[in-house]
Amino acid sequence: MIRFLLRMAVFLLAAAVGVLLTAWIFAAFDLETFSINWSEPLGFILAIVVFALAQAIISPFFAKIARNNAPMLTGAVGLVSTFVALLVAVLLTDGLDVGGAAGWIIGPVVVWLLGMLAAFLLPLWLLKEGVEKVRENRDE
Repeated sequence: MIRFLLRMAVFLLAAAVGVLLTAWIFAAFDLETFSINWSEPLGFILAIVVFALAQAIISPFFAKIARNNAPMLTGAVGLVSTFVALLVAVLLTDGLDVGGAAGWIIGPVVVWLLGMLAAFLLPLWLLKEGVEKVRENRDE
């Protein structure tokens, strides 16, 4: 049970990191087509939860469809599920604004890449922090 909760926490953190960094990158390049609505902080949290939940539900569904009908598309499942999850989050919440071609084409690609990188690196970083705390406690 603890492992499941830790995986969910890492998945939510990775989704948040992916969306936050994508919004920051878009702002750095003066693209206003992917942004976070900071006037609604709870809306942003809800958007991340909806995005992560939608992606967790949609990914296995798309993976099964791809495996059964077009095995060569299984590599694109993560990207497609990111796009659909962003669409769901934008439609159901007020915390995230995506618009225009750049927002809907480049945005999901960047969110997917950064989220995938965060999902890989966060457990390593958290594990390192945990090991260091255990060593500190043991040395005392």
